[in-house]
Amino acid sequence: MRSGELPIPPKAVGSGSAFELVRIWVADRGQHVSVATGVWEDPAAWGIMLVDLARHIANAYAESEGMRQPDVLERIKEGFDAEWSAPTDEPSSGV
Repeated sequence: MRSGELPIPPKAVGSGSAFELVRIWVADRGQHVSVATGVWEDPAAWGIMLVDLARHIANAYAESEGMRQPDVLERIKEGFDAEWSAPTDEPSSGV
């Protein structure tokens, strides 16, 4: 594992059918992303995955910072809505 990489979840390590969906790095003050395309036919599935991810993040904040999960989810949604309405950056690379 490289410095700064997160560990692979135990269930994923033990599963022969597990695969990575997204890898997001911060480098040189920017966000750099690798995405596994072609995973789902309907792009709405990515929306479901993003909401599930937001809930995992809210649970982590609740556990590590003592914050209320609903409050964290609301802040995440506020950030999502703000970025959706007025992007601070545009993706610049291909698949």
